[in-house]
Amino acid sequence: MSYFNVRVYGLLINESNEVLISDEEEYGFKFSKFPGGGLEFGEGTIDGLKREFVEECAIAIEVLSHFYTTDFFEKSHFNGSQVISIYYLVKEITPLKLAFKTKIFDFDTEGEIKQAFRWKKIDKLNIEELTFKTDKTVGALLKTYSENLN
Repeated sequence: MSYFNVRVYGLLINESNEVLISDEEEYGFKFSKFPGGGLEFGEGTIDGLKREFVEECAIAIEVLSHFYTTDFFEKSHFNGSQVISIYYLVKEITPLKLAFKTKIFDFDTEGEIKQAFRWKKIDKLNIEELTFKTDKTVGALLKTYSENLN
C-alpha cells in the first residue's frame, strides 16, 4: 500500500542573507535539510510549520509566503511513502537562542537522534550539502531568489 507523506519546511533568512540549516542524525543516517517536518493528521500546513519551529528551534514564527511545493516524485528515505514537501519563507517572532554551529554534523549530544543548526550564506550554499532531492531543488531556487533581490 502506498501513501503520501506531507512535510512542511521554513526558510528562515537572517539580516546577513544567511538561511538556517538543520543537520540531523537518526539511527545512524545523517542528513542536512531546512527546518521543519511531517504534518500531523488534522493539521493545516501553516499550523504544522509553526509547531515544527517550536519543537525544533523553540521559537514562534510568522509565515511570510509560500515558496515551493514538490512537483516531482520523491520517495521517503525512511519508509515507502511518496513525499510532498511544502516550503514557506518565514521570519522569527521570538528570539532564536540556538547554539549555532559552523561545521556540518557538529552535534553536542549522543543518542539515536541528534540535531544541530547552522547559518549558511545563501550565495555560498553548497546544494550538495543538502541531502534530499527536494531540499536541493529549493536550495537552488533560493539562490536564484536571493540573487534577484540584490
